[in-house]
Amino acid sequence: MTQIGPGSNAFAPFLDRLADAASEAIMPHFRQGFAVDNKWDKGFDPVTIADRNGETAMRRLINSTFPDHGILGEEHGPENLEAENVWVLDPIDGTRAFITGLPTWGTLIGLRTRGAASLGMMVQPYIGERFAGDGKTAWYRGPLGETSLRSRSCTRLEDATIFTTTPALFTQEERDAFDRVEAEVRLSRYGTDCYAYCMVAAGHGDAVIESGLQAYDIVALVPIVEGAGGVVTTWTGGSPSEGGRIVASGDPRLHDVLLGKLALSA
Repeated sequence: MTQIGPGSNAFAPFLDRLADAASEAIMPHFRQGFAVDNKWDKGFDPVTIADRNGETAMRRLINSTFPDHGILGEEHGPENLEAENVWVLDPIDGTRAFITGLPTWGTLIGLRTRGAASLGMMVQPYIGERFAGDGKTAWYRGPLGETSLRSRSCTRLEDATIFTTTPALFTQEERDAFDRVEAEVRLSRYGTDCYAYCMVAAGHGDAVIESGLQAYDIVALVPIVEGAGGVVTTWTGGSPSEGGRIVASGDPRLHDVLLGKLALSA
């Protein structure tokens, strides 16, 4: 049973049940032949049977266990969004990685309580890793055992390692802001999707900068980063719970620096 720490969210043990259900539906398709559909007529936004089956499995478990809870997912329609507790699901965050056989995708399982991200897990079933948090504590379980997560100290851009999925997703104005940051950091890494946030929580990186996110892309990750000692906001310092332009930092002092650099009026 999942144990996140003293005062743990009462729904925390349910995370592992959802993770198991999603993984059982998704893993038979990974690195196997399957059809890839495109959800976007102006570009390429892939979706597979694994995405759909993974979300369906989680929805069934939520509906049978907590019928009064709401559900917001990437692949199927919203349910009961006015509920106090709403599960926010992305069965495969990083479908591009999934369809190319790269193990940097993950299943995102988030809980939003009265509108705020309160509990989250990122599952990478191929590697066998789970990262979870409740906003106060965060933990890891996988091939390296089970341990608490703690982000690392980093106050200066010149010492920082940053992540983004790809700068190609930014508008020109957003790209200019990101370039201001990237020009000053020690190292930048692309293409890591949700895994990057967990590396910040684990102290292996310092910040993630993204734009155009939906709630299901970020809600699960906020309690993990914050539980490890980090900060997640919009680029203007607002709540990340609805997505948008997001910056996540392991050190709150670095976060303040990043907010200044990312100001679109600069």
